[in-house]
Amino acid sequence: MFGKKKSEAGITLIANNCELSGDIHFSDQLLVNGTVKGNIFAEAGSKALLTISEKGRVSGDIRAPNVVINGKVAGDIYSDKHVELSAKAEIIGNVYYSLIEMVMGSRVDGSLVHVKAGEKGDSSGLPPRTGSARADSREAEGPGAEGADPKMSVKASSTMAGFQSNSS
Repeated sequence: MFGKKKSEAGITLIANNCELSGDIHFSDQLLVNGTVKGNIFAEAGSKALLTISEKGRVSGDIRAPNVVINGKVAGDIYSDKHVELSAKAEIIGNVYYSLIEMVMGSRVDGSLVHVKAGEKGDSSGLPPRTGSARADSREAEGPGAEGADPKMSVKASSTMAGFQSNSS
């Protein structure tokens, strides 16, 4: 009755009628249909999956190994495994990725920066945490902002068809 229980994988849902303020730390799966005002964290190198639905909104940075976005994010995204930007994804911020999929219609107002797992610094190869998200200063920073490698930056002005390379 009170013996050890197996750790079961679970899905956490933030429903479309919910708004959460503050940082979220999760493992396994997190599905955002509502609004999150704060940063979202999962352990680097884990199998954690964050999904932001078409109605989902996040104002803050995201650090998760696997990220699927079809909603709106105002903040940077850091993934050491896989990022998928679906057709209705709108990102205002930089995307640091190891592997990325972008569907036609997805938008990124910021830089796409390829990172390799195992680079010096953080064990995930991602840039170190910088504290709170600064979504209000995204427009001033834009592509080629400090910390982004201009050789690996790409700007998506409206859709995938609008890519312009920053490298010479």
